[in-house]
Amino acid sequence: MTRVLIADDQALLRGSFRVLVDSAPGLEVVGEASDGAEAVALTRLERPDVVLMDVRMPEMDGIEATRRICAETDVRVLMLTTFDLDEYVYSALRAGASGFLLKDTRPADLLAAIEVVASGDALLAPSVTRRLVAEFARLPSGPVTRLDGVTAREQEVLTLIARGLSNDEIAARLHLGIATVKTHIGRLLHKLAARDRAQLVIAAYESGLVRPTPPA
Repeated sequence: MTRVLIADDQALLRGSFRVLVDSAPGLEVVGEASDGAEAVALTRLERPDVVLMDVRMPEMDGIEATRRICAETDVRVLMLTTFDLDEYVYSALRAGASGFLLKDTRPADLLAAIEVVASGDALLAPSVTRRLVAEFARLPSGPVTRLDGVTAREQEVLTLIARGLSNDEIAARLHLGIATVKTHIGRLLHKLAARDRAQLVIAAYESGLVRPTPPA
């Protein structure tokens, strides 16, 4: 059973998400939070598998709450917002979120996203990757990630991850088996101390391995 915590400052939305999640086989809601501070406290208490986290909330916003949760626990965070803006994508993923969805996402897609994030993968669709790339192009130089110990082949895999390619596409591009690609990704996660695929994308850009092309 995948345990889910819902954090949103709107009671009606929290209730709607609870009904949706509780109606899905294999999912259950273990708590609701109306702001970021409450989300952090409930996460410490309940230790859910996934937190559905709104971006804009009073007292403490979802970005800061995500940062604290990811720093203290191995709980996965799936960000939800009505705002399709670059700054939220970058900030949420940088804080440690494993996914980013708009609130108008279809119910079936939201439930599928919860399962993806709970399984340890990242929900990083090509559209989100493009927004993340655009944000790196806009921002001044930030922290630098070192790639010490990362092999040439692993750098090739990391580059393709940062370009938004799936495991199947990486395997085809590099003429590798899927199992081999997954092995390389596992080693990259360990060597770069990354939580998931989303963090690998950030590491690729912050190391300078991949450079964004500024919008025309």
